[in-house]
Amino acid sequence: MRLRSPLLAALPLLASACAVGPDYSRPEVALPAAYMGSAAPAAAPADLAHWWDGFDDPLLTRYVTAALAENLDLAQAMARVAQARAQLGSATAALLPSAQVSGQAAAGHQSNQTALGRVASAQPGYDRDGALYETDLDASWEIDLFGGLRRQQEAARAEYQAAAAAAAASRLAVAAQTADTYVVIRGLQARLAVAQAQIDTQQRLLDTVRLQYSKGIAAELQARQAEGALAQVQATVPDLTLALDQAMNAFDVLLATPAGTHRAELATAAPIPAAPTLAGAGTPADLLRRRPDIIVAERKLAASNARIGTAIAEYYPKISLSGLLGTATTAAGGFLTGGAMQAQGGVGLRWRLFDFGRIDAEVAAARGGNSEALAAYRLSVLRATQDVEDSLSAFGNRSRQEAVLAAGEDSLARARAASFAAYKGGVVSLIEVLDADSRLLATRDARIRARAGTAQAAIASFRALGGGWDVRS
Repeated sequence: MRLRSPLLAALPLLASACAVGPDYSRPEVALPAAYMGSAAPAAAPADLAHWWDGFDDPLLTRYVTAALAENLDLAQAMARVAQARAQLGSATAALLPSAQVSGQAAAGHQSNQTALGRVASAQPGYDRDGALYETDLDASWEIDLFGGLRRQQEAARAEYQAAAAAAAASRLAVAAQTADTYVVIRGLQARLAVAQAQIDTQQRLLDTVRLQYSKGIAAELQARQAEGALAQVQATVPDLTLALDQAMNAFDVLLATPAGTHRAELATAAPIPAAPTLAGAGTPADLLRRRPDIIVAERKLAASNARIGTAIAEYYPKISLSGLLGTATTAAGGFLTGGAMQAQGGVGLRWRLFDFGRIDAEVAAARGGNSEALAAYRLSVLRATQDVEDSLSAFGNRSRQEAVLAAGEDSLARARAASFAAYKGGVVSLIEVLDADSRLLATRDARIRARAGTAQAAIASFRALGGGWDVRS
């Protein structure tokens, strides 16, 4: 019965030349109609295709453009696309007849001391010297009656499309990483500037306390407290400088240049770019065509589906045609004469008639791979929606946090000025001034981190939404 089933199924296929195995259709995935999160209002809307322009920072735009042209991760992804394209070409060529031309010219001198030579030398007219001239055109063609080769081509095409989408995903990641690292650099420079300004403030306070101490107005304890507060702020500078060095080195690698290449150009501090809003986040269903990583998973699912057909095709016989046309002669002068012409034709049959156990295993493995690819596709869609929700939530909350901290910083700056004036008038102790300094420094640093976080959340939102590549390609 195991043998009969493929044979009976082969009869209609022979007439229609259909491809065995399941035809592919993209699975439906249940998605909400809209996102829960929404982006907070910011400077200006940005288009998804070139979202980095929305930050209105020419240097950032130039760096992202350079990274997209030079990044080595992206170069590797494009090389994988070329490999997949070549594999598709090979799978397509397998559907077509193949032909080759061969030829030879040989000369020989027969020994009389071998068994063959002794027999031949006893014949009348024996000539020890001989020659052979031959050229042939060989052609063969496997007739794809059951569609196994077409399923291979289908799988190769899907893999090529997956590789192209993976290159788009790499492009998106490179643009986002470049912009994110640029924001990190500007954020660290701003934090260093705040720390340095606080060091100057603490130094002036220390000078005031030392002057009072020298005149006997302030106690030694106050001088030591001011020195300790200054040291605390100074101690933050090495950590920030180290983080800045590491960020600049990582930035150079993204641009495929040695560490330190762009340090001089980036050394001059500049404001953290203001985060733009989205021109239109769309709906979760839009991710199916916008997110290249989802397209990668979907194309791999299509390829795994085609491989089921390739495996099933092994149940059926494979028929091939072959032919030869050429000429062969032992005399150069008769090379193109009718008597030297030779031709041959044939029909080949290959059938794994007693190997159905192995084929069963191959089909089962292909179906298992398809099930795995389906789960991976569904998971990629769910994770994509999570990325968008997380990034939109981060964008909105970071924006609100930045506004709150800006207001708090203004209040604390006035409180610090008032406490210092009160200290000089002898109304409050030095501890209150140092406490005001500490609170102001922490709030300023937090505001800068929130501003950088807002920009980074915007970048993450653009990346999560699949911005930065042409969805029509």
